Amino acid sequence: MAQSKEEFLEQFGGDYGYPDAPRGINELRAADFKRLEGMVFLDHAGATLYSEAQMADVAKDLMSNVYGNPLILKFGTYSQSDSSMATSDLITSMRHQVLKYFNASPRDYKCIFTSGATAALKLVGECFPWSRDSCYMYALSKGATVSAVDVEEVVDPSKNHGSDSLFKISKHSTQRRGDDVLLHNYQHGSLPAISGNDINLFAFPSECNFSGHKFNLSLVKLIKEGKFISTTSQQQGSWMVLIDAAKGCTTEPPNLTVYSADFVVCSFYKIFGYPTGLGALIVKNEAAGLLNKTYFGGGTVAASIADIDFVQKRKSIEQVLEDGTISFLSISSLRYGFKIIDMLTISAIARHTASLATYMRKKMMDLKHSNEKNVCIIYGQEASKVKDLKMGPTITFNLKREDGTWFGYREVEKLASLSGIHLRTGCFCNPGACAKYLGLSHSDLVSNFEAGHVCWDDNDIINGRPTGAVRISFGYMSTYEDAEEFLKFLQSSFVSKAVGLNKGYMVNMDTLNLGDDWSEQAISDIRLKSITIYPVKSCQGFSVQGWPLTTGGLKYDREWLLQGSGGEILTQKKVPELSSIRTLIDLELGKLFLESPKHKDKLQISVIENLTHLSAEVDVYGQRYEVQTYSETINSWFSDAIGRPCTFMRCSSSKYRSCTINGRRDRLCRDTRSKLNFVNEGQLLLVSEESISELNSRLSSGNGNGKQRVFVDAMRFRPNIVVSGSTPYDEDNWKRLNIGGAYFTSMGGCNRCQMINLYQSSGQVIKSKEPLATLASYRRQKGKILFGILLNYEDSMDEEDDTVVERWIKVGQEVYPSTE
Repeated sequence: MAQSKEEFLEQFGGDYGYPDAPRGINELRAADFKRLEGMVFLDHAGATLYSEAQMADVAKDLMSNVYGNPLILKFGTYSQSDSSMATSDLITSMRHQVLKYFNASPRDYKCIFTSGATAALKLVGECFPWSRDSCYMYALSKGATVSAVDVEEVVDPSKNHGSDSLFKISKHSTQRRGDDVLLHNYQHGSLPAISGNDINLFAFPSECNFSGHKFNLSLVKLIKEGKFISTTSQQQGSWMVLIDAAKGCTTEPPNLTVYSADFVVCSFYKIFGYPTGLGALIVKNEAAGLLNKTYFGGGTVAASIADIDFVQKRKSIEQVLEDGTISFLSISSLRYGFKIIDMLTISAIARHTASLATYMRKKMMDLKHSNEKNVCIIYGQEASKVKDLKMGPTITFNLKREDGTWFGYREVEKLASLSGIHLRTGCFCNPGACAKYLGLSHSDLVSNFEAGHVCWDDNDIINGRPTGAVRISFGYMSTYEDAEEFLKFLQSSFVSKAVGLNKGYMVNMDTLNLGDDWSEQAISDIRLKSITIYPVKSCQGFSVQGWPLTTGGLKYDREWLLQGSGGEILTQKKVPELSSIRTLIDLELGKLFLESPKHKDKLQISVIENLTHLSAEVDVYGQRYEVQTYSETINSWFSDAIGRPCTFMRCSSSKYRSCTINGRRDRLCRDTRSKLNFVNEGQLLLVSEESISELNSRLSSGNGNGKQRVFVDAMRFRPNIVVSGSTPYDEDNWKRLNIGGAYFTSMGGCNRCQMINLYQSSGQVIKSKEPLATLASYRRQKGKILFGILLNYEDSMDEEDDTVVERWIKVGQEVYPSTE
């Protein structure tokens, strides 16, 4: 890395690391971002990070000063206290600071504080003077016309259809809600003539949060002069311009002295991390006078009479548009964020982040598979033919396999998390840019929705095409080392090597055949080594020498769970304290025993008698279950044990059936009486000692991606059944098993999550990167990290009297697998 960094600094040393600032990047990172040690944060477009010095200043300020409610007049109340006056003065100062950041004169602009950029956009949308002849997307519900356009800079203005602008305009279809006939007439020019006094609004981002493309702000002047619109629309009247600077202002805030937009919106956590829930609308005075706000109250009025229709609103634009008491303590903390920006300078931040992004784009584009095919497809890189197209410090991309198929963005996100890398995936709340860059048509989007895809779900590949992308972004405290760590991650996890050099690359699980083709041949040297029952989901299990089977698999296995006060299902991933609760079922006594370090007394619950109070239906990971709940005494015991309110419930019946035909799920099952309790996919989980041993050999030799050398036992994977006597990963090929005359069907590999990285040490739950990071290096298939297999029990029924034949499995029994 040292040699690479020297080459990087040779090219970017004048821009990287704040050479002219009081503190360089290394000192800044070491002093103010110690919490980033061991991780790589590349989601600054989502939210950048606050510095430790910044928060120390905020805390010292709040502990040293008294800030009162800044509203001087509020429905007849009046305050001239020192604390209120001090707050009012501070807010005025912060308004000027925000305007200064955008180089906006206080004579021409006002700063309206909002809860964020979204709230600022909403404020404009709701208060803008729309009419039937106005044009803008937001105003559909108020009768205005919609026009969406693509804007592309061109090299030769003479080729832009006779226009002298530097932009090529591609207009999409016009939209309008309301009467179909009226819309048809409008589109064919048969409406009454437009007066020309109507006001239209054009909005665009200063930087695309999807691709990082920075828009040329010369658009502002062209739009306001009508030159830009005249080539694409017959719309008349004047045009106002709104710039969404939520992303762009983090490195290049719009200069409103040069580009006099009417509205600019921003969120401060995007700029310096804290505070969240605070943004601003920068509004031109003339534009502010046109905003018509319906709501009044909470300090927005000069006078009001309660029992008659009499109200006089305030003259101050800020007081009219800000409802109630603004977030004055958050506003007071803005100065400490701007203190950092002023120390580094915004131009230096722009150069610093641009150097990292430029370097990263080139390195990513250079990544090749062994067949010389590109690994990374970067979006927006070729969005314009203009030389040196301006790009922000954001890179959005997808990854391709050697055979040309796509890696799903969820797979990338999962593996990145294992490597301590923080990034973002999906469409980033920008469906328009997402569809444009991914090449998704309207029919594609509708088809994906009908296939079940919605924002934020896991459907990352549909019909062989990505539904979203991966985004990394740099912030003012990002380093060269962050970039290198991410490149190493891409190289080790997604780039194929030549044959014989594929350490760390995916095993092709589709063609994997590590065992013999046994067919129906009995293999007597494989035996059942251990049986574990987990009565309560995510709590400890208990081992037995033998156990009965039911239509739900092992009797009482994962038949209970805990539900949080908000209706969420509690698991170890959310509540690590669950792992400290010990369980045991005595079949002769018919009781479930539970112990917790937080309780002196054991809890005993009958598994035979009906001690439940209420029946209800709950949703568990998308499946509906009928459940029974218990008394408040039992709920209180569990609440004390895990330190949060919860409800203990038992599965009484399940509408979730898992098919056992040919090992395929989600089909009408041959045996519709079999059910799943509170399990994720299969009734039982099987792992082999030989596979565990092979994994441990990789962990001890450091062959995996993780740097820690650890040892894991079978119980880390919470298996129901452990077998021994096979060879590593033979179980991947098993289709059916016979254990003591009981038959089981394999449902395929078990997709592992970060729960297997949790373990207990000295009574504390510890989270590491292993063994999942090592498994990811060689046990991946289509975005899943597989270890162990899921089984469903094929219960037996006497056809003559329709009774179930109860079978037991016992430790030591021979296991007869079949691969057909």
